[in-house]
Amino acid sequence: MKTKILALLLLMGVILPGCNKFLDMNPTDRLSDKMVWQNAESVELYVNGFYPYINIYGAFGDGDSQVGLTEGLTETLKYGSMTPGTHVGFANIVAYADGGMAAPTAAFHLGMWDVLYTRIRRVNEFLFGLKQYGTGLNESTRLRFEAEARFFRGFLYFQLIKRSGDVILYDEDLSKISKSTPLSTEAQGWEMVQADLDFAAKNLPKSWSGANIGRVTKGAAFAMQSRAMLYAKKWQVAKDAADSVLNLGIYELQAGSNVADYKKAFTSATKGNKESILEFNYMQTGGPTHSFNRLFSPGGDVPGVGGRATPTQEMVESYEKATGGFIDWSPWRKTEGTTVTPPYSQLEVRFHASILYNGASWKGRQIETYVNGVDGFSAFKDDPSPSGRSTTGYYLRKLVDETHIDLNSQASTQTWVAIRLAEVYINRAEAAYMLNNAAVANSDIRRVRERVGLPYSDRSGADLFAAIRQERKIELAYEGHLYWDMRRWRLAHIEYNGPGSRVHGLRIVREGAIYTYFYIDVDKQDRSFQQKMYRIPLPETELMNNTAVQQYPEWR
Repeated sequence: MKTKILALLLLMGVILPGCNKFLDMNPTDRLSDKMVWQNAESVELYVNGFYPYINIYGAFGDGDSQVGLTEGLTETLKYGSMTPGTHVGFANIVAYADGGMAAPTAAFHLGMWDVLYTRIRRVNEFLFGLKQYGTGLNESTRLRFEAEARFFRGFLYFQLIKRSGDVILYDEDLSKISKSTPLSTEAQGWEMVQADLDFAAKNLPKSWSGANIGRVTKGAAFAMQSRAMLYAKKWQVAKDAADSVLNLGIYELQAGSNVADYKKAFTSATKGNKESILEFNYMQTGGPTHSFNRLFSPGGDVPGVGGRATPTQEMVESYEKATGGFIDWSPWRKTEGTTVTPPYSQLEVRFHASILYNGASWKGRQIETYVNGVDGFSAFKDDPSPSGRSTTGYYLRKLVDETHIDLNSQASTQTWVAIRLAEVYINRAEAAYMLNNAAVANSDIRRVRERVGLPYSDRSGADLFAAIRQERKIELAYEGHLYWDMRRWRLAHIEYNGPGSRVHGLRIVREGAIYTYFYIDVDKQDRSFQQKMYRIPLPETELMNNTAVQQYPEWR
């Protein structure tokens, strides 16, 4: 959000925690005598309290899971520690399902049930108050506030339903809240999400001006719907929503022929990012910040702290050559090692914008991921603490701010771009594929690849779906999609389970000017994704407090 919105959020942060009169109130006994409903500025202050949800469920926030980045549960990213904790060892504990994955454990790490319902209730309280006490607002202003709130309710229910399927549906009719509310079906849940985002798209403006720049828009609502309806398997709705984004004619793919150009796709729209549709901005002074750079910068930047999770060899090998096609990596899959330098220079621009490797340029120096190098190497499980050293021979570059130098005293402020046009193209490609419209699917995949100079030939059937999977994995890398994609495609129990599920890296030893690259197993045990994990279980709190629900059958 831009400066004014953040300032209002700060005001809320100062005033509300100690004497919160509406966000945490009993919903029916305090709204009528609150000044919040007396004028549009007060109501705007109230609705601004929902905007941090954009960040909370992004890569820079802490709401998507207790493990940290959910890519740590996939073949693309490896957390280097087994010490329990967020951005430490929880990802490995969940990935291995050591001793089996019990319902309370799964609910804790991935469910986020209770906090999501707290936030949904707050939105519903707002909508209740708006309808009951906001009668003094003019119709267009009231519709605008309702549209903003319903965008966030749809957004929050999307987060909930994608985890658990059948959930409890609450709306602004607060009289329905009780301790014996049954589960609704997943289909009913997606209908509610669709309706909320439909309403938001209909009543939000195409764009905002002045101090309101950064609020949710018609494009954000349609783009969010294009994402959510893939999970709902409502292919036509997803395609129509993506069409609506593109028909607005106000977004375009950022040029991406080189690393500097491509990285602009992850900056703020106010700084020239033409494809940003929904974003959250931070402030170094007096505003919200995050710690992503400190957590994921190379170990040499912040000794003992960075490098919490690092890209895997599997992810490196997923990138194509700049001219198209894949490199044969078999010469570097030797446990006895090779002195031949890996062909990083041949890889496409998105690799160089996403992954740091031994010898890569970074902050005016070269990355040293070899044993005892500046950035260092840590043997997974054998070293008690990685202390900022890579366990794979790589570091994350995507989303990390190279201009952030003082990691010890300054927090991170780079923008979180929650939805951008490239995703909308890929969403539409998948929906079109499912609708047997190969022409649109191929066209959209071609468009995304052309942006980075990659060739593409039309495909069909399973080959086309493989191309869509490839683009989602590479274009949307480390943006929080892959793990959830693999769950909704019902492929996680195949690819993240048993023999063949382990991830790898390169242990590099330097002797003089010679580097030897050893292919290593950085899991050291098979991963385990049980099919019951496709639905995150109900937490014990819900089972104890709601007499109308039972645990999902697969978790009983």
